[in-house]
Amino acid sequence: MAEQGDTPGTPVVIRKYANRRLYNTATSTYVTLDHLAEMIKGGTEFVVTDARSGEDITRSVLTQIIVEQEGKGQNLLPIKFLRQIIGFYGDSLGGLLPRYLESSMEAFSQNENQMRKSMTEAFRGIFPMDQLENMGRQNMALFENAMKMLNPFGQMPGKSCAAPPPAAAAADERKGENIDNLKAELNEMQAQIAKLVKDRE
Repeated sequence: MAEQGDTPGTPVVIRKYANRRLYNTATSTYVTLDHLAEMIKGGTEFVVTDARSGEDITRSVLTQIIVEQEGKGQNLLPIKFLRQIIGFYGDSLGGLLPRYLESSMEAFSQNENQMRKSMTEAFRGIFPMDQLENMGRQNMALFENAMKMLNPFGQMPGKSCAAPPPAAAAADERKGENIDNLKAELNEMQAQIAKLVKDRE
C-alpha cells in the first residue's frame, strides 16, 4: 500500500539532514536511497526538502537514486544517451528536452502493460510481431514529431525560410547527426527485440 502525506493524496515529505540522513515524516523513521527507490516502485509520491533551509531538493535526490541504481549493474541509460543529454546543457534548445523526455516516458508507461503481455506471449511461442511493430511505429512517430520541435531551422508548411548562417548551419548539422544516431539506436533496439522473440519460437 502506498504511503501518504499528512493529508490524503499529498506527497510524503522526506527531510534530508546535514549528515545526509533521510527522515520519512510519514513513518517517523530514517530511510535510505534504496527505501526511496522502493517507494517510487510502489507508487508513493514524495518530496525531499532540506531540513535546515526547507529547500526542495527532490531533483538532486532522485538523481542520486539513479546513480546508485546504475552502479548496481543494471544500466538503463546508454553512454551515448548520457553524452547527448550533457550536450544539451547550456543549449538554447535544452528547455524543450525535459518536456520531450517526460512525454516519451509517459507514452512508454502507457504501453508498458501491453508490452509486457506481448513479450510474455512471445516467450510462450506466440509471435505478436504486428503489435510490437505498431508500438514501434507509434514511438517513432512521437520521436520524429519531438525532433521537429527541436529543429530550430525546420521549415513550416507553406512557408519558406532563409538559409541559416554558417555557424547556425553547423550547429543544425550536429543536431541532425544526433537525431540520426537516436533513430539508429531505436531501430537497433527494435531489431534486437524482434530477434530475441524469434529465437524463442
